[in-house]
Amino acid sequence: MDSRPQGMIMTQQAQPIAEQGTEVAGETQRIPRPEEISPAAAANSHEADALRAEIIAVGRKLWERSYVDGNGGNISVRLGAHYVLCTPTMISKGDLEPTDICLCDLEGDTLAGNGTRTSELLLHLEIYKANPHARAVVHCHPPHATAFAITGTTPPIGLIPEYEMFIGPSAVARYETPGTQAFAETVLPFIQDHNAILLSNHGIVCWADTVTHAEWLVEILENYCKTYLIAQQIGKPLTFLPDEKIQEILEIKCRMGLPDARMAPLEDHK
Repeated sequence: MDSRPQGMIMTQQAQPIAEQGTEVAGETQRIPRPEEISPAAAANSHEADALRAEIIAVGRKLWERSYVDGNGGNISVRLGAHYVLCTPTMISKGDLEPTDICLCDLEGDTLAGNGTRTSELLLHLEIYKANPHARAVVHCHPPHATAFAITGTTPPIGLIPEYEMFIGPSAVARYETPGTQAFAETVLPFIQDHNAILLSNHGIVCWADTVTHAEWLVEILENYCKTYLIAQQIGKPLTFLPDEKIQEILEIKCRMGLPDARMAPLEDHK
């Protein structure tokens, strides 16, 4: 397990657009933030181009790993304080093009882009509004994690250190019809303490500081569920990590700023 700071720390490493500048007549001119310019200008910014490319790359990874099928799944990322880029509806995540990606506001209104925004954007928006650390959201249907979701259960914790480090306890949100506001609000009780949430009878949703990191969480959750189910078939008792080793992991997570529902008791003892 590599838990060094240069690894998967959920903090954006790229230089914010507002901190970039250009030299004009010997002076550094600040580039306006995306929210300071029109939706059309924000949609055509260099930052938006880079985020679209990341969304497309992650969409292909999801499709290649069979974490989505048909037109399923959706991806979004914050662009400044007031805009969101998201995948469109009715397009396979393996076939995305830059012009497909939609620019929306935090109310879900489409401001730019050729496609119709995903019907499940409301889910993403509730996560962004509830937790300012969430800068990107990936929702998909990986089979082993979804198997837990359709039973209304979460995988047990305490078995693999990488899972403990980057996810830990997951949560199960109640079922509501996908695409509705009621569905979007099912995750609200869990957003502060969980970065990976199982959606009953549906799939999973993960948030992080970047689209790539959110997809990493999808991989970690899915492979953990798969490994656990395979281990169950061996017919031998599972070996759990000692409590003191879990405590060490939680202390590292606290320093890294990663969420975990077990952190409150840990912080209370400081």
